[in-house]
Amino acid sequence: MPEARADPAWPRRRRTTGENVMPQFVIEREMPGAGSLSAADLKGASQTSCNVLRELGPEIQWVQSYVTDDKIYCVYRAPDEGLIREHAEKAGFPANSVSQVRSIIDPTTAD
Repeated sequence: MPEARADPAWPRRRRTTGENVMPQFVIEREMPGAGSLSAADLKGASQTSCNVLRELGPEIQWVQSYVTDDKIYCVYRAPDEGLIREHAEKAGFPANSVSQVRSIIDPTTAD
């Protein structure tokens, strides 16, 4: 049975070791037509993001992004929302909503 995640410090602590980790954030980027972007366009956006990440240093990490018709949802790790917003500003990307992940559930949560 998976461990319950009621601990409010859980996103910052590894479940197995108690070691601190960075909080995770979900960023909603309103980008009309995002789902129609070409592979080259997405590669360019990725390169821009990675260049800014290198400039900002190892405290911020891009995990992955989900492209929908008119929005891109990105998952990042960072010590705080401010660094997420700084990345967006420097990269020229919108950050319409930035929300810290408090818990993660998946199908195994039902077990």
